[in-house]
Amino acid sequence: MKTVLLFRHGQTPWNAQRRYIGSTDQSLSPEGRAALAGRAAPPVDRLYVSPLRRCRETAELLYPGMVQQVVEDLRECGFGSFEGHTYKELKDDPAYRRWLDSAGEIPPPGGEGKAESRERSLRAFLSLVEDPGSAALVIHGGTIMTLMEALEDSREFYRWQVGNGEGLRCQWDGRQLIYLGRV
Repeated sequence: MKTVLLFRHGQTPWNAQRRYIGSTDQSLSPEGRAALAGRAAPPVDRLYVSPLRRCRETAELLYPGMVQQVVEDLRECGFGSFEGHTYKELKDDPAYRRWLDSAGEIPPPGGEGKAESRERSLRAFLSLVEDPGSAALVIHGGTIMTLMEALEDSREFYRWQVGNGEGLRCQWDGRQLIYLGRV
């Protein structure tokens, strides 16, 4: 059994405004930095991060000075034309309604669908859990929900929503993630 911690990055300006933020490379907001300042994360042997700044900055705050291994395929899904917009701004858009009604299976215009995001994230996760020792992944809320839905027994997506800077403690048994609690 291997300990795996899944952290969502800290708050960005768009998170605070409840805007879709997938591929946009924003830094943490001052409030996001302050919420993570001085926080002690459980020690791990390896630290994996999404390539986006908000994850790399969060990892530096949680694990100062630890080597970050950037994993391109752990990035958030791309929201295409919905990127940077809020629900209120999009709620009357027929393409947005179709995307919501499909639970993300239909890709947003110019964006990535759930199946594509799942395949990419799973491939990345399964390659890195082959490394020895415990691991922390500083990634995105959508990526965490995708991995947990695919690899945890409940097979639920929205059950695994985590707030900015929050995380899940799991065990990897070689075939599934076993949820142990919040970090």
